[in-house]
Amino acid sequence: MRGRGIYIIWLRWVKRYLRSKSRIVGSLGMPLFFLLLLGFGLNPSIQMAGVDKGYFGFVSPGIVAMSVLFVSMFAGIQVIWDKQFGFLKETLVAPVSRVEIMIGQTLGGATTSLLQGLLTLLIAFLLGGGLSFTLTGFFIALVFMVLVGISFTALGIAMASKMDDMHGFQLIMNFVIFPIFGLSGALFPIENVPAAIRPLIYLDPMTYGVEGIRYGLLGVSDISPVTSFIFLTSFMLLTIILGQHLFKNIKV
Repeated sequence: MRGRGIYIIWLRWVKRYLRSKSRIVGSLGMPLFFLLLLGFGLNPSIQMAGVDKGYFGFVSPGIVAMSVLFVSMFAGIQVIWDKQFGFLKETLVAPVSRVEIMIGQTLGGATTSLLQGLLTLLIAFLLGGGLSFTLTGFFIALVFMVLVGISFTALGIAMASKMDDMHGFQLIMNFVIFPIFGLSGALFPIENVPAAIRPLIYLDPMTYGVEGIRYGLLGVSDISPVTSFIFLTSFMLLTIILGQHLFKNIKV
């Protein structure tokens, strides 16, 4: 029965996501904007070394990663929502440990972010632009999408555990997300970045998620997929441990 609580909480998150059509469509707005504006807008004028699919092909994996990142980080809003409306208090008094609750929430948020990422990938593929990939490459990209989803969902829940104001959480998330995404190399090759900024890029965990997804979809990356996998897995374990610690001490 230990895993039953995790499953129920995961199922609740997934059902809420699937029933909210406006949330699904709204979350696709920014990725679609980037794909159309950057992918098609700059594709004729930018040639990417080692990428035979042009800038559209290069930027598409980064936009997929962005979609996963945004949805996973904002999963913390659900925790604050449950706090304010009393659902979290009811959950905490149930015969389920707080660790199980946090894991169920993390897996639920990661699943919704993965679904959103797959929708973005489907849109990028349907838009044309030469994007194609193998079954093995898709599996590699999927693994990195899952790692990104779990890592940043756990981070979002950890931050939400210490907050009560939903609007304040959204502002802080924007403050955190955009530097993480901007320094990830999603929109530009890492090798073209000035040496002074490069250390920040290599410290950004999202960089390894983007490079892993890019390797799976394009077969090229500036960082070895093995290195990306090790770094991102380590970051995922760290955020889960942090999230469990903060969620254990959550006050409702």
